[in-house]
Amino acid sequence: MADVLYFSRDTKVYIEIGSDVWELPVLDGFSFSQSTNSTEVTLQEMESSGGVSRRGRRLFNDSLAPAEWSFSTYVRPFKTAGTGSGAANDTAGEHHAVEEVLWALMAGDAAYASYDFTGFTRDTTDLNIDFDSSNKSTLGTCNIYFALDADGANPTVYKLTGAVVNEASLDFDIDGLATVNWSGFAATVTESAAPTATVTEDITATDNFIRNRLTQLTITAGDTTTFPGESSNGVYTLTLTGGNITISNNITFITPEELGIVNVPVGHVTGTRSVSGNFTCYLNLDTVSNLGTSTDFYADLTSSAAREKIVNSFATTFKIGGASGTPRLEVSMPTAHFEIPSHSIDDVIAVETNFHGLPSTIGETDEVALTYVGAA
Repeated sequence: MADVLYFSRDTKVYIEIGSDVWELPVLDGFSFSQSTNSTEVTLQEMESSGGVSRRGRRLFNDSLAPAEWSFSTYVRPFKTAGTGSGAANDTAGEHHAVEEVLWALMAGDAAYASYDFTGFTRDTTDLNIDFDSSNKSTLGTCNIYFALDADGANPTVYKLTGAVVNEASLDFDIDGLATVNWSGFAATVTESAAPTATVTEDITATDNFIRNRLTQLTITAGDTTTFPGESSNGVYTLTLTGGNITISNNITFITPEELGIVNVPVGHVTGTRSVSGNFTCYLNLDTVSNLGTSTDFYADLTSSAAREKIVNSFATTFKIGGASGTPRLEVSMPTAHFEIPSHSIDDVIAVETNFHGLPSTIGETDEVALTYVGAA
């Protein structure tokens, strides 16, 4: 019998919601696994009259832990052609993203109809994604398929049932392409047959990648008296050298605890939605007018007036791919809270700033919004 080995580079990933299936190109380093929760029972007793002390142990499998999965995708917005097999839409020119199904799962119930998701607003100008539908105890679920040796003679397919998206993390590697690291949970992992993809548009295109080096950052203070920025308009212009934005649903899974059976996770519950991140920039001083620079930003955040404000508010927008170029992704946080920057001592002195996307009120869902613009 010939041995068959499986290589990660031969793997394809599919997301299934109802009768619709998206094929997702993923990067090297994906993972999925499911462990077992067990209970150990031991004996400890003194010696009997015969000098015997039992020291045995028993082990019981209690339940399957929630399956954990993770993979990375590039940020890949595009304009649909509107025709052909695997098309993302039947209206040419509307904006989509190869990875948009994952945002739909993260931001709401992922209900899909007429080529659109709940919480999405798309047209021939852009695609807007908000989190207005995310204030729920449970979010949308899907089936994730990892097809090993997908196009080979001996494919093996693993199906993650009842999968949820827990976290999305965007990293700004200055010399790389814009990437989102996705992670989440699922109820079970079983072998299955591979599904037939129904949405595949632009997964092999080469014009929808975004270079991180083009990323721009706009920060505008809500309180222009304490944080005057450029010419008292509250604007700070900072050129990034790196950064990260992480959005998390803080999901936990519920598993029964019946005796005499290996229990299986039955569902998930959302936790606190959190948006946070950091960015780095050089410590820059303008000898003509230092208003709105990184040194000015640090000075304003450490001023006596700023120390009297335990919560601050900055309208913050990361323009990944630039302010007007295509393709691009804008991540907006209208009322972000900033921590005091810290200095990073290297060949060139830099400052690192942590931030938190906060809602306008504690019960709102407006702490972050996404805008995709596809290539012309």
